[in-house]
Amino acid sequence: MDSVSTAPDDRRRCQVLGVPVDACRDVCAAALGLHARGGGRIVTLNAEMTMSARADAALGQAIGTAELVIPDGAGVVWALGRQKIRVVKTAGIELAWTLLEYAAVHRWRVALVGASPEVMATLSAVLPQRIRGLTLALAVDGYQAPEAWPGIEDQLKALKPDLVLVALGVPRQETWSERVASGQPGLWMGVGGSFDVWAGVKKRAPGWMCRMQVEWLFRLIQEPSRWRRMLSLPAFALKVIRLG
Repeated sequence: MDSVSTAPDDRRRCQVLGVPVDACRDVCAAALGLHARGGGRIVTLNAEMTMSARADAALGQAIGTAELVIPDGAGVVWALGRQKIRVVKTAGIELAWTLLEYAAVHRWRVALVGASPEVMATLSAVLPQRIRGLTLALAVDGYQAPEAWPGIEDQLKALKPDLVLVALGVPRQETWSERVASGQPGLWMGVGGSFDVWAGVKKRAPGWMCRMQVEWLFRLIQEPSRWRRMLSLPAFALKVIRLG
């Protein structure tokens, strides 16, 4: 049986297949509370990432040391339900957008890291138009030469942004954020392909697929090359059932 502990701020740190995930009534409030307490890292956990974390010690550590791990996947919600822990699936892309809107109203400084140069150029132009008042302190794509990254990391540490959204893909966005965010203020959140969606390069699953919790199928249709990664989903379900 996976262990559950109760945190003072209403979050319960639970585990799914040994990987931590937080249950809380209001994920956005939990994120804002984290910022108020000095900041920390937010990880969005789904079944695929859970299985990856079991095989990748560095990813597992990055998730385990994150201050907030949200259930971003129907499989994780289902697995928690089998433990009698009721949570609502929270899409990371939606939480990230809500935080951007909050950042604009409260004059937070925002940094965006990741995606392609074309996507980042589009975001730099359109996000301040779509979210009035948004302050982009730094916007840098993820296709940098290895020797450029230390300078980018130094920039981030000097800027001390309130919100850093990182789209470098799993596991890199989690392990990179764990290292760079150490001792830094603000919220640091891995957002996967969110930048591509916001830039119009990719589409999110339609509402009916989200409600039926088959967003994975839409992603597979868009990117057939993901089929090998999708094999982790039945493996996840079988593991959860077998371990009770």
